[in-house]
This record gives sequence, C-alpha cells and structure tokens, in this order.
Amino acid sequence: MKQVFLSMLAIATLALTSCSKDDDDHGGTNSITIDPNNFQGVVNDGENVTLDPTETYKLTGSFIVKGGGTLTIPAGTVIEATGGTSAYIAVAQDAKIYVNGTQDNPVVMTSGSANPSAGNWGGLVVCGRANTNKGGSDGQTATAEVSDLTYGGTNNEDNSGSIRYLRLEYTGATFNGSKEFNGLSLFGVGSSTTVEYVQSFEGGDDGIEFFGGTVNGRYLVSVNSGDDSIDFADGWSGTGEYWYIKGGTHAGIEGSNNGDDGYATPTTTATLRNLTIIGSGDEGALYVKEGGGHWTLENIYVSNFDLGIKIKNATSDPAGNANIDNGNISISNIQFDNVTTITDYAGPNTEFYTIGTNLGAGNGAEVPSWATGWTRF
Repeated sequence: MKQVFLSMLAIATLALTSCSKDDDDHGGTNSITIDPNNFQGVVNDGENVTLDPTETYKLTGSFIVKGGGTLTIPAGTVIEATGGTSAYIAVAQDAKIYVNGTQDNPVVMTSGSANPSAGNWGGLVVCGRANTNKGGSDGQTATAEVSDLTYGGTNNEDNSGSIRYLRLEYTGATFNGSKEFNGLSLFGVGSSTTVEYVQSFEGGDDGIEFFGGTVNGRYLVSVNSGDDSIDFADGWSGTGEYWYIKGGTHAGIEGSNNGDDGYATPTTTATLRNLTIIGSGDEGALYVKEGGGHWTLENIYVSNFDLGIKIKNATSDPAGNANIDNGNISISNIQFDNVTTITDYAGPNTEFYTIGTNLGAGNGAEVPSWATGWTRF
C-alpha cells in the first residue's frame, strides 16, 4: 500500500495516486483529486490519505472513506464545512480514521460560514462491525440514518482507528424533523477503536451519539447541543468516563435500548463514571428512554435542572420502568445542586440512586483541567 500525503498549495488541485488491491492484481492505479478549496471525494480500498495541517480544507460535499481505506488527520488541521446536509465526513465499515490532535493543537472541524451557527454542516460519521440491536440479535446489520452506510455485525473488537483531541463545531444539519446529523455519530463501532478528548460545540442535534457497538468514550465534552448532549442507544455496550456536559436543549444524557422495541437484545449496557452535567435541559440531566437498558453510573455531578432523572410512566415505557424496578439501572454517589425535582420515576425501587458529594468530571460545575487548551465554551 502506497501512502498518499495531501500537501498542496491552496490554489492548486493535485491528482494523487495510490495502490489498491485491484492495482496489485491488475497493475492499475486509482487517482484521488484533492483541492483544499473544494474538499470532497472518496478514499477507496487500499488508499492511505494524510491531510496537510498547513492547509485549511474547505469541505463542500461528502468525504467518504470506504472499506480498506485510511484517512489520517494530523494535529492542527482545520476543516471548514459548508453545504448543510451534503457536507460531512464518513468512515465506512473496514475503513480507518486517525485523528491525531493534541491538547494544545487539536483537529478542528467547523463551519465555513462567515456567521457560523448550529446546523451549518453534517458532522463526522463512523461505522463499524460491532453488535447492535437495531438490525436484530444475531449480528444483523442496519443502515446509518445519515450517510446511508451499513453498520453492525458480530465483531465487537472491531477497529475503526483512533480519534483524539477533536473539536466539532456547528454540526447537525437537518434533513427533516426526524433525521439530523449529530456532531460525532458512532454506528456499531468496536472496542478496539479509540475515542477520547472529543468536543461537540454548538451542534444542531445531539453532540455525540453511540448507536450500538462496544466502543468506549473517555474525556468527552458537549456544549450547547440543540437536542441531547450525549446519547446512547441500540444496544451500545461500553464505558464512558470523564464527560463534561453543559447547556444542552433537552437531555444531558439520553440512554435508550431500542426505539422500536424496548426489550430488544443485545441490551444496551452502559457503565458511566465521573460525569458533570450542567443544565438546563427540559428533559432532565439523565433521561431513561425506550427501555433504557442496563446502566451502572457512579460519581455524577448535576446542577441547574428542573428534573434530575427522567423516565416516562410504566404505561408509556414498560421496559424502562422494569429495568429500574429490577435493579438493572443503578446510580451511586450522584450529587444534585440546584435541582428542583430529583426524579419522576414512580415505581417501587426508591433506592436505584444514592446521593453523595463528588467532583464529577473533575471539578464539579467548573471546567475540568483535562478539558483546557482544546475546547470552547
């Protein structure tokens, strides 16, 4: 495999060549035409593309990394997107992305508008081969609601690459009332993938969402999301540690099992530790929804909400209530500061949460030290 380094003058368009599996068999070449002022296209099987951090890339359409392709984005790279729903970056099954930002020099994907606002462009989509209950319980696949790529399968240790120190701004372009991009969408992504030090800032929909899969998420920040700040659903089985959430419109964290069948398997199984959730969203700091799944939460700091823990009544969400009733959702050492009502759950398990005093993501309501240098507020 020949690596292609996309280094170019801002006014130039270069055709760059790399070897693919077909090249090995047939001696041909595939060409990638990259213009930093019109950044869009496809990375095919066998192509290995590295962006140039001295350029500012103007994302004007979709940039898709297909299976067998690799996209590497060095520290300090800036991508400015325009074009609404047509502008996004997507990583297909069997492809890899490497976002190699640093605390002092993150990768930034943002709006190219002179007056940026939420929903200016799509966002980043990654699809893997880990399990999801959206397609069924036996490793079936499903189609991502944005990008139309396939995700899911049986390889829970699937590796889609590494994303570190990435800031996503003004994402969430809307197709219609039920279909929108998130900042970072992780569809069936496996546990060998690294996702840490990622921020969604001023996104139009959810900041970060896990759709099934087994990938873990550490050191995540979501600020001023237009819907939920961080969302997990569809059988996600992973661990989240050190999340700092502030200013989302609806739920701070929304956790679902399956929107069509709250009892679907494999069951969402979330372990979350060391979280700070600052309001004020109108659907609570924590929202158990659509079956909820199994949650184990500890060291959670919550402030400035009317409602701390939301769950619909047992008639509307019997599976979600049953999971709390039966002890499958447990929240320990949660601190409520300026919260009017702790929960609207009306079932028998009054001990599913325990109150304590803690530092949440590291500094209570204040920005933790690990979030300095690469985030915006």
